[in-house]
Amino acid sequence: METGAAPVVFDSTLLQEQPNLPQEFIWPHVDLVGNQDELNEPLIDLEEFLNGGEEATARAVQLVRAACTNHGFFQVKNHGVDATLIREAHEELDSIFMLPIEKKLSARKEVGSVCGYSGAHAHRYDSKLPWKETFSFGYHGNDDDDHHHHLLVVDYFKSALGQDFEHTGWVYQRYCEAMKKLSLVIFELLAISLGVDRLHYRKFFEDGTSIMRCNYYPPCNNCSLTMGTGPHCDPTSITILHQDQVGGLEVFANNKWQAVRPRPDAFVVNIGDTFMALTNGRYKSCLHRAVVNREKERRSLVFFVSPKEEKVVRPPQDLVSREMPRKYPDFRWSDLLEFTQKHYRADVGTLQTFIQWLLSSKPSNF
Repeated sequence: METGAAPVVFDSTLLQEQPNLPQEFIWPHVDLVGNQDELNEPLIDLEEFLNGGEEATARAVQLVRAACTNHGFFQVKNHGVDATLIREAHEELDSIFMLPIEKKLSARKEVGSVCGYSGAHAHRYDSKLPWKETFSFGYHGNDDDDHHHHLLVVDYFKSALGQDFEHTGWVYQRYCEAMKKLSLVIFELLAISLGVDRLHYRKFFEDGTSIMRCNYYPPCNNCSLTMGTGPHCDPTSITILHQDQVGGLEVFANNKWQAVRPRPDAFVVNIGDTFMALTNGRYKSCLHRAVVNREKERRSLVFFVSPKEEKVVRPPQDLVSREMPRKYPDFRWSDLLEFTQKHYRADVGTLQTFIQWLLSSKPSNF
């Protein structure tokens, strides 16, 4: 960003009144290519899997393995997360994004931090800005932890947005707890499908620190020129998303963009770069994006699961062999997180570029 150039303030109502879309929001044609197809990702019944019938488990495992070796996206239903809680989390999202712009900007993200408000990521970039607002916060959940850990989300809301947001904070506290629980079940399923010890990944992520993000995509008259979220792979481990019924999430699979159908009773799960490294490259972290809508706003709730920051990311020995030698060197999740927060804008090449950066800038690690 040039010094002296003030970042764009993302006030979508004002921006919509301008005859042309500001240059900062216009994306290159290659990123905007349309889609016709729907991704036929599997819908996995977790209740069947949890009840542990051999056949049901085998079926779930087969579906997950097929999805993750191909593109890394699947959906889960009968996941045990209360429908009322999901609805409340969507409703509270509006109480954040409908705040006056000054109030939102007072809670904005600092560069290098994952927490806070962001309008179009304008605090980090000055071109290819996404047509969206986000509010993000961390969640450190571990049942054995002393009680104060459990208050982190609610405390964050009160300090960032004020005392009035205590209720909102509690809703997201409960939502994060439910996501954490769900993620551990998914990690068991992933472990079985990879043929490693069932509890391997569950244990690795138990004391992790995750990131929760609320997304709000306002309508855009010039929606064919901009993106809600540009094409990228998630650097985190797994992502659990609940989207409203508007749609817009698309995955690049089999050489074309394909839409992920919104299902109110299901969560979309996708593999991120860190988990790809934890499987020695067997499971794919997939390129995806979100398109914006001309008439309707879209909302989504995203929970990014990560290990504890100082944990070393290395695949279990079972997934390394003469036929499958190590694909990535050891790294710490904190290093990849820092790389994506301060040095690099996540895209399809994040992990490869990070590994090169790591080997050139931190040779002492190896």
